[in-house]
Amino acid sequence: MMKGRNEQDVARCGWAKNEPSIVYHDREWGVPQHEDRVLFELLILEGAQAGLSWDTILNKRENYRRAFDNFDPIKVARYSQRKIQALLRDDGIVRNRLKIVSAVQNAKAFLAVQGEVGSFDRYIWEFVGGKPRVNRWRSAKQVPARTAESDAMSKELKKHGFNFVGSTICYAFMQAVGMVNDHAVECFRYADLGGSR
Repeated sequence: MMKGRNEQDVARCGWAKNEPSIVYHDREWGVPQHEDRVLFELLILEGAQAGLSWDTILNKRENYRRAFDNFDPIKVARYSQRKIQALLRDDGIVRNRLKIVSAVQNAKAFLAVQGEVGSFDRYIWEFVGGKPRVNRWRSAKQVPARTAESDAMSKELKKHGFNFVGSTICYAFMQAVGMVNDHAVECFRYADLGGSR
């Protein structure tokens, strides 16, 4: 695994400003992800982030992994009302009833998609034709909050019973799992992930 580069002279995306976000940026963000469990984790975390900063979620990520059984969708889908009540008392995560109930519902929908298609990975990557879209953004202002692909993904996920999957959340998910390379052109990770200057 690549070590996080903390040197001040390394060019990276402007949002990576503190230790957790730098490590996440340098190691994970935009790296094509095909492991179903990790795809489930990031889908839930992106939904949990709605209305909050990503830093808040990164700082609580290990707590989320503990609280949600390392994002095992089979276990999460079986959560009872008692478990949901316990999660609402867990100050290590975002204690929002709608988001917690949504995570349980999304686990059930996730398992249904796996049952239909064979893997969530195969299903979700079809929204970009199976390979990452490489963009050429010069500034953060150019990066869209949503695209036609994220609109389509949002619509389809909602049809399958997912919640907290609006187009903006879907696009953030696409960025996180490497379906799009939205690293700035001058960022050292841009070329690492298939971009050409």
